[in-house]
Amino acid sequence: MACGIRHDAVWVKWRFGCGQNWRILFLLFSVTHLVTGHIRYSIPEEMKKGSLIGNVAQDLGLDLKRLRSGRARIVTGESIQYTELKSDKGILVVNERIDREQLCGDVTPCSFSFEVILENPMELHQITVEITDINDHSPTFKRSSISFEISEIANTGARFSLTSAEDPDVGVNGLKEYLLTENDYFILKQNANADGKKYAEMVLQKPLDRETNPILTLKLIAVDGGTPQRSGTVNIDIAVLDVNDNAPVFNQSVYKATVMENSARDTYVTTVNASDADFGSNSIVSYYFSDLNSGLSDLFMIDEKTGVILIKGSVDYEKDKKYELRIDARDQGGLTDSSKVIIEVTDVNDNAPTISVMSFTSPVSEDSPPGTTIGIINVKDLDSRDNGQVNCRIEQNSPFKIKSNLRNYYTLVTDTVLDRESVSEYNITIVATDAGVPPLSAKRTFNLKVSDVNDNAPAFSHSVYNTFITENNSPGVSVLVIRANDPDENQNARISYILEDSNIGGSPISESVSVNAESGVVHAVRSFDYEQIKQLIFVVKAQDGGSPPLSSNVTVKMTIQDQNDNPPQVLYPVQTGGSVVAEMVPRSADVGYLVTKVVAVDVDSGQNAWLSYKLQKATDRALFEVGSQNGEIRTIRQVSDKDAVKQRLSVIVEDNGQPSRSATVIVNVAVADSFPEVLSEFSDFPHDKEYNDNLTFYLVLALAVVSFLFITCLVVIISVKIYRWRQSRILYHSNLPVIPYYPPRYSDTLGTTGTLQHVYNYEVCRTTDSRKSDCKFGRAGSQNVLIMDPSCSGTMQRMQREKSILDEPDSPLEVRCNI
Repeated sequence: MACGIRHDAVWVKWRFGCGQNWRILFLLFSVTHLVTGHIRYSIPEEMKKGSLIGNVAQDLGLDLKRLRSGRARIVTGESIQYTELKSDKGILVVNERIDREQLCGDVTPCSFSFEVILENPMELHQITVEITDINDHSPTFKRSSISFEISEIANTGARFSLTSAEDPDVGVNGLKEYLLTENDYFILKQNANADGKKYAEMVLQKPLDRETNPILTLKLIAVDGGTPQRSGTVNIDIAVLDVNDNAPVFNQSVYKATVMENSARDTYVTTVNASDADFGSNSIVSYYFSDLNSGLSDLFMIDEKTGVILIKGSVDYEKDKKYELRIDARDQGGLTDSSKVIIEVTDVNDNAPTISVMSFTSPVSEDSPPGTTIGIINVKDLDSRDNGQVNCRIEQNSPFKIKSNLRNYYTLVTDTVLDRESVSEYNITIVATDAGVPPLSAKRTFNLKVSDVNDNAPAFSHSVYNTFITENNSPGVSVLVIRANDPDENQNARISYILEDSNIGGSPISESVSVNAESGVVHAVRSFDYEQIKQLIFVVKAQDGGSPPLSSNVTVKMTIQDQNDNPPQVLYPVQTGGSVVAEMVPRSADVGYLVTKVVAVDVDSGQNAWLSYKLQKATDRALFEVGSQNGEIRTIRQVSDKDAVKQRLSVIVEDNGQPSRSATVIVNVAVADSFPEVLSEFSDFPHDKEYNDNLTFYLVLALAVVSFLFITCLVVIISVKIYRWRQSRILYHSNLPVIPYYPPRYSDTLGTTGTLQHVYNYEVCRTTDSRKSDCKFGRAGSQNVLIMDPSCSGTMQRMQREKSILDEPDSPLEVRCNI
């Protein structure tokens, strides 16, 4: 288990189980505003799941509340997550069994790194875990036995390469040395490659004698340096050959070659060459890979006869940058020589950058200030040098930018203020391009939504609404629809229409118009009269549903249109009911003499108030005319002695409305030279026939009503009498006394009882200028008055006849005639 450090510390302790000693590890790291610490832990492999690695909270100087509120989590690009962060305890534990050999192979030191990300505010901490090796593997040989055929004349000092053993462990636990069983002929010589890998060779120290020992069997033991020590064994079978006394010899001890990664199969690498001084079949040399355990035989192949080395598998620079092959040259007699081939791999730009998302926030509020962090990405390129240098950019023009805060880490931030009403959603494409030739790139698209804030007030399409309504409208009629638009969305765009308080003619505007809060429809609350009000001006407010709400106002001008609903009014001559007014025309009047002028007005407006005058009736149409535009009554001929003194003119005044309305005025004209003559003539001025006809109509109507009531009462009385008669019959047969009872003021006449009063008073009054007469019929004991004009004699006769119908002939009738 290990302890972490804060960024302001320079030391850390490491402690291992099983009694291991403490070690001091110095850490050097750089810190940006996103990275607050870099910790390195060291643990042995094969620890159980759940084993403690270290206290992250303590080593980073963070409390547990910060880990929980920041949603601390581990971000790793590997498919297997070997560690787990316990946020509630702040410790790092083993999540999966860690096999160092599987994870790193023979690479030392073996470690893996990951990041711990915290939010609000954003923090990025890098943690590296080093896996130390334990001695859990024994050295092994790929072959179960090694066979040699060695000539008996092999020279002392001849070397024979042995198959190497493989130990996946590293360090002291790795392969330490080879041991050869004791014998008289061979000793073991141990060598190491440039990469530190050990291999062994048998060296002949004593000439072989086939006749003495034709076959030798030895054991090669590979031993590691672990505790406890482990080992592996392979048998060496040696067949001693005769006669071949010259071994092949390579012309170079080391061959060097260069290949491009991803080269095609059968691509030429190099050619090795060994010569044998023998003759004939003993001089034929064959070439082999001396170490088949290395796995290089899967990548390369060698032609046994020519020594040409070709590519067999896939060469990947990102896996191995250099290969080292050991080649054996063997003649027919079994003599060999060894050489080394070093193959360097040249990197090509064959890996495109990869983009990983560490954090991304969507949606983002439109009122977010510039520089707001939206996401963090990690970009990697497995290539090296220029091929692995990556540049990130945003593909299209957008209000965002990329900032590099740490190697391979980029932050996506806003560059300007966002406006949801302009753009509500962004597809941000990030392009990562390396510096290789040709360059390779990768794209990643982020869909970012912009959330709305209430930053727009409702707006009307017009600054002023003008509308018209005809007077005498029906209450509740729709006048117009006002509309406001709010580019916000949802509740922020829900508009309510409100009628602002104001007064029109001393009354609240709400008594005249109303506005539907949802639809904005303006209704007329009451019926308007153009003659009282010509125009209404009021203000409507549109308010959205945001918090706080925003609003705007608009002025509505509603003009009342006139209707022809008023007839002309005659101002002169004045029509009175108590006397007769007459205009005098002297008999000496010439043609065109102005008799009088009819003056009339119409309270309507426009063409509804244009008046025209016509002579409807006249005693003598040939004597007078009326001006159609000015209403002037003039003579159209010379007045003569034959013309009647009393002239009656009926003038109609008509407006120009649709439909037109009119008024009629009676003008009395006296053709005379002196006033006494006029007075004597007008003392018995008769009513015209129309007036008499109207009076007769009303009298007949009144008589019909009274007769209907009389007949109804008569039927009721008869019904009552019949009912009583039947009751009396019942009483008669029952021998009970019958006492008749009559209500007061009722009398029996032939079985019929009348209900009308016996006394009626009639009073008829009329003046010389009365146009109509009023007939009043009173109740019993009262007087009824009929008002008549001076010619009441005929009317009185009609009333007398009607009286005889209504009651007895001797009932009194009172008639008054006023002149």
